[in-house]
Amino acid sequence: MRDSMSKNASPFHGQSVDLGNGSIAWSPCHIGSETRIGGNCSIGSLAHIGRNVSIGDGCRIQGSAYIADGCHLGDKVFIGPNATLLNDKYPPSGNPQQWQPVHIAEAAVIGGGATVNAGCSIGRRSVLGAGSTLTRSIPDEEVWVGNPAVFLMKRHTYDEKQRQLDIDTSREN
Repeated sequence: MRDSMSKNASPFHGQSVDLGNGSIAWSPCHIGSETRIGGNCSIGSLAHIGRNVSIGDGCRIQGSAYIADGCHLGDKVFIGPNATLLNDKYPPSGNPQQWQPVHIAEAAVIGGGATVNAGCSIGRRSVLGAGSTLTRSIPDEEVWVGNPAVFLMKRHTYDEKQRQLDIDTSREN
């Protein structure tokens, strides 16, 4: 049936929504009340951003990500697809006074499918690997992976490995 539908009539064709200040969201997604979104951000389709969330400038939130009420993202944070930031350590409390929102510092990266438990924070330029579960806070400039997540390497080593992959790929082409 999809083959017979015109491209413009397809229900699978996402539409961008201008949020102002150079930021966009891809429909459908949910952005809760009192949420503040910085400039030049992108929020993917099917993302759920809770109420009273603070999102800094230049953030990229991929599709199907879940960010609970009250969480804070610094500037240039990347949240991978299907990542989850929680705020309730003993769900379902239903009591915002007991919530412990997640804090993500500037230029941190959260890989796809990762879960950050309530009350944890991720330091500046730190990385939480795809599929990992964070149960305690990560200091600045560290890479953590696994379930539960543990230290793997410093960020400068991660960046060097990424640069080496770029060099190897360009040589193959």
